[in-house]
Amino acid sequence: MKTSDVSGFYKLSVDERIQFVKEFSDLTDDEISILKKNGSLPIEKADKIIENVITTIEMPMGIAVNFRINDRDYLIPMAIEEPSVVAAASNAAKVARKRGGFRAFATDPIMIGEIQVLDVPAPYSAKIALLESKQRIIEMANTRSKTLSSMNAGAKDIEVQIFEYPYRMMIVHLIVDVRDAMGANVINSMCEYIAPEIARITGGRVNLRILSNLTKNRIAYASAVFPKEVIGEEAVDSIMDAYHMAAVDIYRAATNNKGIMNGVDAVLIATMNDWRSAEANAHSYVAMYGYGPLARYEKDKNGDLVGSIEIPIAVGTVGGTTRSIDKARIAMKILGVRDAREFSGVLAAVGLAQNFAALRALATEGIQRGHMELHSRNIAISIGAVGDEIDQVVSRMIEEKNISMTNAQRILDEIRKKR
Repeated sequence: MKTSDVSGFYKLSVDERIQFVKEFSDLTDDEISILKKNGSLPIEKADKIIENVITTIEMPMGIAVNFRINDRDYLIPMAIEEPSVVAAASNAAKVARKRGGFRAFATDPIMIGEIQVLDVPAPYSAKIALLESKQRIIEMANTRSKTLSSMNAGAKDIEVQIFEYPYRMMIVHLIVDVRDAMGANVINSMCEYIAPEIARITGGRVNLRILSNLTKNRIAYASAVFPKEVIGEEAVDSIMDAYHMAAVDIYRAATNNKGIMNGVDAVLIATMNDWRSAEANAHSYVAMYGYGPLARYEKDKNGDLVGSIEIPIAVGTVGGTTRSIDKARIAMKILGVRDAREFSGVLAAVGLAQNFAALRALATEGIQRGHMELHSRNIAISIGAVGDEIDQVVSRMIEEKNISMTNAQRILDEIRKKR
């Protein structure tokens, strides 16, 4: 019988793991041959980055153009499998460029580490004792990173919260300026190091000691004017109505925010930053105030549409896979940001561009038409079209206004019969 209960799978060589998977999943020799193609990331390096590696996977990476942010031009690398995202961001940036592009900035890169303390005999007096010892605790934490300390960064403050219901506990927040790092590793090290001292002061028992992915103090802002003479006065009103729906309807807000993260995540994936953290961060942040849209829209005195976004972003420009994987390093070079705050502002601008493009399509011609036309190429490839067959199948499906697997197969069969 086949079983996935495997002891020491990580000790096997990559080829041995592939052989195990082949037998378990009945993979063909052709499928194994595909798994052994690894592009620019050598399998030896991949095997050191994560566990139980059998292959690498490529994703299309495109370039969003037309972006002007704070009077500087950018090319934006985006890695994503969804059609229309890169084109939509580029088109939105072109519209915003008519009024000078995007204005963006980010706050200091402040992160939070959390230490959970249980079984504290007298939590309120323990809180006072912790706050009295704040400076010493901060100095202890800062011994974990000489680099941050030398930059006048690192641990800056502590906060203490006491919960009585439904579970009694104390949670200590360590407030850390992480500069150009994403911050997870250094914060976790700091929390681990000061945990015994916090337990000693409070008389309690420390349980969890780890960073929070919610960065309420690490926020990126961006805004842009989308001129009415470019998009049309009717479109301005329609986009405002669509925004008002997202402001009151959580179902619309969730989809709005997903579109924003289409753009943000694509840049994070291209640069090998933690997009899962970004997703949790963004959605948790808006949920703090009653879930709503990350981006907002207004009309200025001229009747132009003004979009703005406020989004928490924890992103790094140093360390990790951003520098160790060659394509991520090249993507960062293309992007050309100088520090984490600039990077955060660029991401906010991309998210706003993506949202504007989606709302404009929804409020005018509808998003499905353009999206499906771009998706038609994937359909043609998936049914086996190659070379010039792909363009012929795509153009016929669009002409017939029938973009589907069945129609694509029929068209391909007709093309091949004529040869």
